[in-house]
Amino acid sequence: MGENKSVKSDIQIAQESKLKHIKEVAESIGLTEDDIEYYGKYKAKITYEKIHSLKENRDGRLILVTSINPTAAGEGKSTVTVGLGDAMHQLGKKVVIALREPSLGPTMGMKGGATGGGYAQVLPMEDINLHFTGDLHAITAANNALAALMDNHIHQGNQLQIDQRRIVWKRALDINDRALRQIVIGLGGPSQGVPREDGFDITVASEIMAVLCLSTSLEDLKKRLAKMVVGYNTSKQPVTVGDLGVEGALSLLLKDALKPNLVQTIEHTPALVHGGPFANIAHGCNSIMATKSALKLADYVVTEAGFGADLGAEKFLNIKARAANIKPDAVVVVATIRALKMHGGMLKSDLQHENVLALEKGLENLQKHIETIYNFGLPVVVAINRFITDTDAEINTLTNWCTEQKVPVALTEVWEKGGKGGLQLAELVIEQIESNKQTFEYLYDLNLPIEEKIKKIVQKVYGGSDVEFSTKAMKQLKEFQEFGWGQLPVCMAKTQYSLSDEPTKLGRPKNFTIHVRELVPKLGAGFIVALTGDVMTMPGLPKKPVAYQMNIDEKGRAIGLF
Repeated sequence: MGENKSVKSDIQIAQESKLKHIKEVAESIGLTEDDIEYYGKYKAKITYEKIHSLKENRDGRLILVTSINPTAAGEGKSTVTVGLGDAMHQLGKKVVIALREPSLGPTMGMKGGATGGGYAQVLPMEDINLHFTGDLHAITAANNALAALMDNHIHQGNQLQIDQRRIVWKRALDINDRALRQIVIGLGGPSQGVPREDGFDITVASEIMAVLCLSTSLEDLKKRLAKMVVGYNTSKQPVTVGDLGVEGALSLLLKDALKPNLVQTIEHTPALVHGGPFANIAHGCNSIMATKSALKLADYVVTEAGFGADLGAEKFLNIKARAANIKPDAVVVVATIRALKMHGGMLKSDLQHENVLALEKGLENLQKHIETIYNFGLPVVVAINRFITDTDAEINTLTNWCTEQKVPVALTEVWEKGGKGGLQLAELVIEQIESNKQTFEYLYDLNLPIEEKIKKIVQKVYGGSDVEFSTKAMKQLKEFQEFGWGQLPVCMAKTQYSLSDEPTKLGRPKNFTIHVRELVPKLGAGFIVALTGDVMTMPGLPKKPVAYQMNIDEKGRAIGLF
């Protein structure tokens, strides 16, 4: 159910909730005081020693939550993820939720936080949505330490012969700031460094974020950091962090950030909130360390991947699942009637009015995402995240359509009712897991050329017809093959709003071409990024950022944080 003026805000609900001491939450999944490191009363990190000792435990069942293409009307994927975890908790299941950490970019921009909503939230939401345990700050510091060390290397004689025109490593900041996309550094004479063009990415698009999320241990983290490409030398050969010899220093800055964070929901379900790469410009999944730890601690793990199934879920299944050697047992696709009506052509300002015809047209978008999950050989359950403006006729239209398609569907009211509003969804998901006879398979073989992997994603996941590579991208395809990078998976950087690379093409566009303008090697993360359309690695702020609504009272409590 959606929020209106007569109901409490997310932050009011969160601040009125009574939290358990994190020690009690830890004990509910078999963790002792020696297994955790306290960050105050309500947050903790799991120790490396405990994570290592869990390796012999049997894995629980993994549930992936994804959605249709997001719209300005909102989908509530994190809310459903939290509510589903709470519902399974109410059913007496041993469950852990695994989520990403929010970025300050959308938190202070326009999207909002990533801690769920209503009565399906992870707490303390103010901490998680702001500085939390400092993980994103550590990633920012490591990213910028690398940039500073590289520029110092150039200033001090440039022994590696780094070509200043071919540096690919950018600085990072966890705030949307369009003014920093393209800058010039080193001005002011010889003592101030060597002038060159540079730019900033948002921290959640930094390769270090992806490396942290895909690492399985401190040793693996160090190896991945060493592989990261920072640029090319004057002979056009790649230069890595290992060549600079600074992977040890970067690992030191990240040693605590790599440990998963333990928090709780309003209903005291344990949640591991860790790592947060964007799904439109990175791989969009929480950390392997958190997901695998959760699988060892619980019988059921509920996790989510960013944006729609064309982005987060595709990357979870083709990139994260390979790196972690895991597979989901079921996939939940979240849909709202409001968003489906927008995909069917309605304006946001008209969404409060019933429109079954627009809903039926918008169902094409949901259908494509269901087909995508079936392409991976996984069972699907549709969760209708109910809003207050949904009419009986609209709800019946959507549920009847799902029944005709033989797709299990549950009306979900976790925003309003917490876990109680997700019991039907939880029961359906468990039923699908127990009866599943399908076999999970990746969408493409790693031995395929990069361009063929991209084409498979475009045709099988987006429903497009072809891919067009820029002259620059064509040249990079040849170079990457020569460097031996052709067997890496591909991470598509694409708009989240459309299956195509044009944000305005809602619903289910057909016969479109995806335009790849540039390829970026992320050898530490272990994938090649394909930049499509106009997608930016440093977003900008909207005309009225939500930061204008934020404040703090005399007791230090946050105001206006959703």
